[in-house]
Amino acid sequence: MSRKLASIQTIRAIEPIEGADRIELAHVLGWQCVVNKGQFHPGDNAVYFEIDSFLPVCDVFEFMRASSFRSSTILGDGFRLRTMKFRGQISQGLLLPTASFPQIPVGAEPGTDVTELLGVRKWEIEERITTGGNIIGTLPVDVPHTDETRVQANPELIQAFAGLEYYISTKMDGSSHSISLDEDGFHVTGHNYEYRDDGSSAFYNLVNERGLQAKIQAFASAEGLSLLTIQGELCAPGIQSNRLRLTKPEWYVFTVRENGKRVGLRRMQEVCEALDLLHVPIEEIGMDLPSRYPTVEALLSRADGDYPNGGKKEGIVIRPTEPVYSQMIGGCLSMKVVSNKYLLKNE
Repeated sequence: MSRKLASIQTIRAIEPIEGADRIELAHVLGWQCVVNKGQFHPGDNAVYFEIDSFLPVCDVFEFMRASSFRSSTILGDGFRLRTMKFRGQISQGLLLPTASFPQIPVGAEPGTDVTELLGVRKWEIEERITTGGNIIGTLPVDVPHTDETRVQANPELIQAFAGLEYYISTKMDGSSHSISLDEDGFHVTGHNYEYRDDGSSAFYNLVNERGLQAKIQAFASAEGLSLLTIQGELCAPGIQSNRLRLTKPEWYVFTVRENGKRVGLRRMQEVCEALDLLHVPIEEIGMDLPSRYPTVEALLSRADGDYPNGGKKEGIVIRPTEPVYSQMIGGCLSMKVVSNKYLLKNE
């Protein structure tokens, strides 16, 4: 399911900001946004733009030019939405009246996705696009995009974990890379593209240094697998400011797919052990997530922390220990919780 970067949402509550005469807090989904005082009321519908949105250059967004304008060689000109702080309050995203956008149909229902209609794109860190290597093409058929749904964007996901065994893993701060084996051969990919083995891809070089192609081919043959995909986070000096403070590249596996299906936690750990791979740190295994972390706020508190070498932790990822299909996200149940302290420090 594609991410709703811009959508019609109902404002749940309005909260004053101490000492502020012109601004207040509006709550929408699991997010909070700083807005002009009196601009919205509880129950109003508005257009909500998520953080990581890249908004087009047009009059309605010009008030953001001083703080948010970016000129990207990949995306062109626009306005990047990121977490900000006003009068001690975090603001995550942007709320604007639906009347500001005449192209939105009158009476559009809450939840309506207007991302494409308004020309909104996802902000891509250029490092992920330009330093991966020489591109062969787009992702192979068994390599899905790895963007997890943020809990603030869909707070109902918390209740979807009711009665399930779950695990919490550390969200490693790097760049998504995958290895895949199918009937067309062996593939090495980044977040969006497959790369060529010509010495230009740091990740492909790591794969070759560790002999992973031969290991994976032998493992798939022994296990009778026609499809095998392993996805992980490449962390290293030069990637994402190296917030793990590593001295050399490392790849942390977070997903294993066998014959087109995601495997559970324990099988993922077995595969990593067999192939001598590191997986993401497992912080907690428990039952019935909403009984322990019933709210977005509780999960945001749980997401805070530091990496072992002292850098601020990006957050956590939560999944059932055995895959469960979720109609809400149109795939395996999973969500991420990005630490607000991380966002404020690094954005």
